[in-house]
Amino acid sequence: MGLLSFAKSVGSKIFGGTEAAPAPADQLKKEAEKHGLDLSKTEIKVEGDKVILSGSAVSTEEAEKIALAVGNSVGVAKVQNDLKAEKPAPDSKFYTVKSGDTLWKIAETEYGHGKGAKYTVIFEANKPLLSDPDKIYPGQVLRIPPLPA
Repeated sequence: MGLLSFAKSVGSKIFGGTEAAPAPADQLKKEAEKHGLDLSKTEIKVEGDKVILSGSAVSTEEAEKIALAVGNSVGVAKVQNDLKAEKPAPDSKFYTVKSGDTLWKIAETEYGHGKGAKYTVIFEANKPLLSDPDKIYPGQVLRIPPLPA
C-alpha cells in the first residue's frame, strides 16, 4: 500500500502522544480498535514520527482505514502501510484536507465536475473515522475510493 504522509500537529490526541512523537504502539492499536477495526493480525511499530504497519487485514478497505486511524493522530508524520489484504480490492487514493474544503468540493475535485453529490461515497469510505460529513479539518487525510462502475 505504501507510505502515507500526515500533518503531525493535527488529529486525535492519544495518550502518550505529542507533536514531537506519536503515542506508543499499544495506544495507537487501541485508537484503531475503538473505531471497530480488526487489528488481530496487525503489528504496529513506531520509529520516531513514523509508524510501520505489518501483517494482514481482512480487506483493502480495512487496511486503508487502519492506516488512517493511526496516521490521523497527533505526532504521526508518516505511516508505512505494509498490510496485506485477505480480500484485495483496488486501492483508494488519499486526499489531505485543505482549509475551506468540504466533502462536496473534494468529490468535485477527485471525481470530476458535477459529481459533488458523490461526497457520500467519500463519507461512507471514511466511516467510522468520520462521524459527520461536515466534520473534517485541515491536515486530515481521507480515503477516496474509486467510484463503482
